[in-house]
Amino acid sequence: MVNITYPSPLAGYENSPPLPEEKAEDGKSYKNPQTGVLSSAYEKFPEPLDNGRRGGFDVHVYYLQSNESQTKYAQELWERIRREFPELRIYRVWDRPIGPHPVAMFEVNVHTPAQFGAFIPWLAVWRGPLSALIHPNTTEEGSHGEIEERNHTERATWMGERFPLDTSLFKNLK
Repeated sequence: MVNITYPSPLAGYENSPPLPEEKAEDGKSYKNPQTGVLSSAYEKFPEPLDNGRRGGFDVHVYYLQSNESQTKYAQELWERIRREFPELRIYRVWDRPIGPHPVAMFEVNVHTPAQFGAFIPWLAVWRGPLSALIHPNTTEEGSHGEIEERNHTERATWMGERFPLDTSLFKNLK
């Protein structure tokens, strides 16, 4: 893995007034100062996420190809996604491992925060016995292989059982 530095998440807020210590009605969470302006992240993915053709996130839905009931469920889920979310880009159902993915899977791309906000909670309910890798697509400068490895590992989120990826494939990407 590449040695990566992280910018402060408070960049741009350095001179902001202290946050209030007042608790919300639940008595546990804090009241946040309201600005009257929603974060731009509601409308557009923040940089360096891809807001273009590729889309901000890939969702890989994994199933064990030797498990008949998982295979059937994956095919039914794939069809349901195509019917309920026709605006999403969805690829074929692979019946074997492909690329860095160690088991059979299909891929769905989400292009907007609204699509992500609708699809990911839906998938949390409907993924059933399957696992899902959710990883960002970024447009930052640098080695394509290093960026893809980071997106598929360090920046990834999992639903269900986590599968080890074959990240050696990224070493050959320029």
